[in-house]
Amino acid sequence: MDLKIAVLIDGDNIPSAYIKEMMEEIAKYGNPTLKRIYGDWTKPNLSKWKNVLLENAITPIQQYGYTTGKNATDSAMIIDAMDILYSEKVNGFCLVSSDSDFTRLATRLREAGMTVFGIGEKKTPEPFIVACDKFIYIEILKNQAEENQTEITRSESPETKNIDNITPKVIKLISATVSDLADDDGWAFLGDVGNLLQKKQPNFDSRNYGFQKLTPLIKSTQKFEIEQRESPKGRFKLIYIKNKKQVRRGNAAKQK
Repeated sequence: MDLKIAVLIDGDNIPSAYIKEMMEEIAKYGNPTLKRIYGDWTKPNLSKWKNVLLENAITPIQQYGYTTGKNATDSAMIIDAMDILYSEKVNGFCLVSSDSDFTRLATRLREAGMTVFGIGEKKTPEPFIVACDKFIYIEILKNQAEENQTEITRSESPETKNIDNITPKVIKLISATVSDLADDDGWAFLGDVGNLLQKKQPNFDSRNYGFQKLTPLIKSTQKFEIEQRESPKGRFKLIYIKNKKQVRRGNAAKQK
């Protein structure tokens, strides 16, 4: 069943430049049946949003800032989200913001059985990220938009922006996940590994490290064995991975 997603955007907290890429990303996970953006549209800082709302069928919700220093947009989004939840018209939410104030909302929606996606900048606080089922960084979408515009691949690009390094911590996370799912011979199905990585770390995304898919990321580490197997249906290959055995220095010296 296709996931019906309510997309709620914090207009005060998110740049408008990559809305097209945001909507294309959301469409990968389900059907965005309801799209709203919140903010005080009398303020000039939201003027850039006005040009893209019609193109993407996003409904603007006016919210005046009644008190200085208080974010009325957050309250409006939260109230609307709960109304939408009880309407039972959707089974998923996408909260587009970098604001930690939506942490409790994301948690509450998941408690109600909703699938919750988050989209925000890398400055987003960790509590909001882990409160979502999956969190996507806007910087990833920015990179994709720039690559599409210039038609330059990552390997040919003179500089790679917003690309994270594959640290020992990342490799340890993947290795531990493979071990969690491995059969008696140490092999784990890559699809299951990817799903469990997402549950352990909602912002885990191969695109953060400059790879479109998980397989090339894993190959690049040279820490895992990879095996392709025939699918029972015979339509495509199934990919399995296994932790490479680490040879201790002492043992290696003895073998010499």
